[in-house]
Amino acid sequence: MQTELLADPQWSGRIFSGGWVRGSGEDIAVTEPATGTLLDRVGSATPADVAKAAEHAAQAQREWAARPHTDRAAVLRRAAALFERHQEEIETWLVRESGAIRLFATFQTLVGGADECHEAAALASAPYGELLRSAQQRLSFARRVPVGVVGVIAPFNAPLILAMRAVAPALALGNAVLLKPDPRTAVSGGVVFARIFEEAGLPDGLLHVLPGGAEVGAALVDDPQVPVIAFTGSTRAGRAVAVAAATRLKRVHLELGGNSALIVCAGVDIEKAAAVGAYGSFNHAGQICMASGRHLVDARIADEYAAALARHADALTVGDPAGGDVAVGPIIDRHQLAGIDAIVRDTVDAGARIAAGGTYEGLFYRPTVLADVPVTSRACAEEIFGPVAPVVPFADLDEAVRLAADSAYGLSLGILTRDVMQGLEVAGRIPSGLVHINDQTVNDEATAPFGGVGDSGTGSRHGGAAANLDAFTEQQWVTVRGDLPDYPF
Repeated sequence: MQTELLADPQWSGRIFSGGWVRGSGEDIAVTEPATGTLLDRVGSATPADVAKAAEHAAQAQREWAARPHTDRAAVLRRAAALFERHQEEIETWLVRESGAIRLFATFQTLVGGADECHEAAALASAPYGELLRSAQQRLSFARRVPVGVVGVIAPFNAPLILAMRAVAPALALGNAVLLKPDPRTAVSGGVVFARIFEEAGLPDGLLHVLPGGAEVGAALVDDPQVPVIAFTGSTRAGRAVAVAAATRLKRVHLELGGNSALIVCAGVDIEKAAAVGAYGSFNHAGQICMASGRHLVDARIADEYAAALARHADALTVGDPAGGDVAVGPIIDRHQLAGIDAIVRDTVDAGARIAAGGTYEGLFYRPTVLADVPVTSRACAEEIFGPVAPVVPFADLDEAVRLAADSAYGLSLGILTRDVMQGLEVAGRIPSGLVHINDQTVNDEATAPFGGVGDSGTGSRHGGAAANLDAFTEQQWVTVRGDLPDYPF
């Protein structure tokens, strides 16, 4: 009979740092947003715990980097198999702790968990250097070496995939990892990682899971034994991380917010386009950085598209994802919900019309469609991070390009069109880290480079061998001579 991954209560009220130990901070309550039920408690770290973990990790990393790449690959392959074996249990925690519907929980477990580990296992044996020509009589080459200890700070909205895309490749390339999950999702975004890699046979000291607040993240950024930080979260918090890291000359990889445009051209099937747009805006209650935040629609079809989008929104079932087959679960907490509703109200006051939704009960916000949205309104200008689809008409493609590019963000872009070559031409005029022709803006694969520009982050630092090598290794130039050279000194 298969043993549950989290059945042993040893993790309850503890952090993972050289085994399951009591953290120096007060325990964190793990609460189900859909019902308010207390699910369990996890330990809480403090800056003192971070310093101790960094010292332990730095020592363990040297031996890990010296081991054959086949050893590291084997651990990652076993981790992938464990995600698959414990899929249902992990999904249940994602559903209850983060409010994800089962479909999104499955995606995180299999793509964010298993696939990321499979790709990382292959990365361990990837070419890691190149021979260089030299004008002198010597062998000259460049090679990639591990950075040492990687600090990973992950958010609540997709806690498994947004942490594993850094944790897995960092470990595969010979680094140790200090992971700070969001305290609201410290089990699915933290405890699960510790248990998976415990069972996979990762040597002691290479992974530390340190839940906590902003002070723990600040200590991670500040610690001199952590040279690289991979941060996923809001643009505001990312700026603070970047400033702190810069004063310490640390490398920082930022995956931040977005206000991604979905351009809908005339001539498309409006019903299908509305279904695509609804998924882009309402998946995981809009709590996705790549969510379709602005629907820019050809004025000739804007009213018809808004009406179709509203029908799709009204048809979606909202409720507890653990209690039945629902399409949209809860917002993570009341603070986040209040921010969403404030943007909707301010946008209506600015002249927009509510075509669907605009109401909530508890933490459940109805999928909302805003029509006739002024381009200067909050819903058009800001990241909403909720299930809201603002519809803005455009007169021609030049205006669509101007509207799409008129944003500080540059994460993802979707273009729905019957003329795909024209779509590619339009995409080339809009700054964006990701582009999807004839699809919505929320897409992710373990094999693909991922990252945004502008206020959305520092470019593609996750996904694919090239991005991960850049993110978690240093380039080292090496020369070798057969004999000592003659110098005129």
